[in-house]
Parts: sequence; structure tokens; C-alpha cells
Amino acid sequence: MARILIGTSGWHYPSWRGPFFPKELPLKRQLGYYATQFTTTELNGVFYRTPTEKAVAGWRDATNKDFVFAWKASKFITHWKRLSGNSANSLELLEDRLSLLRGKAGPILFQLPPNFTIDADRLASFLRLLKRQRRYAFEFRHSSWYEPRILKLLTARNIALCISDHHDAPAPWKRTADFVYVRGHGPGGRYRGHYKPTQLADWAKRIQGWKRQGCDVYVYFDNDQKSAAPADARRLCELLGSAVPRPPRHRNQQFCLALAPKAKEQMRCPPTR
Repeated sequence: MARILIGTSGWHYPSWRGPFFPKELPLKRQLGYYATQFTTTELNGVFYRTPTEKAVAGWRDATNKDFVFAWKASKFITHWKRLSGNSANSLELLEDRLSLLRGKAGPILFQLPPNFTIDADRLASFLRLLKRQRRYAFEFRHSSWYEPRILKLLTARNIALCISDHHDAPAPWKRTADFVYVRGHGPGGRYRGHYKPTQLADWAKRIQGWKRQGCDVYVYFDNDQKSAAPADARRLCELLGSAVPRPPRHRNQQFCLALAPKAKEQMRCPPTR
């Protein structure tokens, strides 16, 4: 059955302490608490540096058995090597770390820089380096990429066009794979501000349509400033109602809530399925 997975791009933001995380919650328990609220997260820090094996195993062990991690590919691949043919070693290292997540490994996102304009041949060559058993999404930051030939290329390999509203190059709402990958960077595409109810209602309608088509849908909010992302993620979950799977109770949940009783009322942690 198709799934709708909604979360945020990362979770380690100081401004989230209080509005989202209980203030008394130790940093090492933040991911465990997050997993009581959402079923997925997009690993953003791995874009900047490769995590240790211990760190990846720690993320895996801190979350529920059905939790899913999306992985943002290293900027070494997208910004420095720019999808060149000599990216194989970097992709192998990515796969080495990602495999430690086991069944919790979700899609891999490649976010291209804004000065990287369309190059269909380079993209086609790079796609041939990718393992077919993984799910991949591409977020283009230059509008030249949104041509039919690029969408056709992605479709042929069952790779998702990341539906992004980033201000550099907002993407069309086009599905190119048997799953959909959405990134919300804020109503102005600049990582801040809450989405209007009408905007989220439109998202919910589109997401329900994709689910009816049998597609898994991954949605990540990246408007991290002033904890807007988790608030908007929860609002979208509420709009979709029973279509969104609820996280089972995690072993850390009672500990987290005991530290801050008010958080129990504020966040209304979902019940066990």
C-alpha cells in the first residue's frame, strides 16, 4: 500500500527547543523524541560532511522500526564534481554509510547548485552510475533543467523530480517516478515563514491524488527558522488525517514527556497504531 511520509529537513536546530522540543530534553535524545512526532526526516548534515559509521548507527537505533531517513547526497558530488564521471568513489562511500540504516534507508536526494545549468548528457552519464535498487530524487536550482527531455530522462530511470518551491528555481508539480519527493522551503522559498492554510490544503489534495495512483509520497519541510517546519509538517499531517501513518510509541517517549509536561498537551503525540 502506498505511504505518505511527512517530516522536516533535519531536526537539530537550537530555535526548536521550547516550541518543538521540550527545553529540558538532552540533545542526544532529540531524534528519539522527533520520531514520536513524525515518521521520517531528511538528513541534511550529510550534505556537508560524511558521517561516521557510529553516528549513522546511532540514528538508526534511536528511531522506531518503521522510521525512514532520506539522505541528501554530499555536495562533493553535486557542487564540486558536478555529477562528473569520476563520482563513483563518492557514491560508494555514500552507499557504505546509507546501508547502515538497513530497512530505514529512504530516497537519496541530489541538490544541484544554482549555477549548474542544464547538461542532459552529463546527467544521463551520471544516472548510469546509480544503483537501481535505491530511490533517487533531483532538486534543480536552475530553471533550465525543467525541459521535457530532462523529465523524460528521469522518467525512464524511475527517478523523481524533486518538487521544490526554492526561490532560485521553483519546480513544476510533475511526477516522474513511482514515488514523489516534495521539499518545502517556506512560502517565499527562503527557509522562513509558515505556509498559509490554503497552500497546505492544496498540497494535501495533490498528495492524496498521488497516493490514489499508488505512489509513496515523501514530504520534507525546510522552513526551519523559528520552528516553522515542524509546525507546518504537523498541520499537513492533520489535513491528511488517517492517510498519514502514525509513529508508534518509542521507548524514549515517556522519558521525554516527563521532562516537560506541557509538551504533552502542545504536541499531542500520536497514539500507538
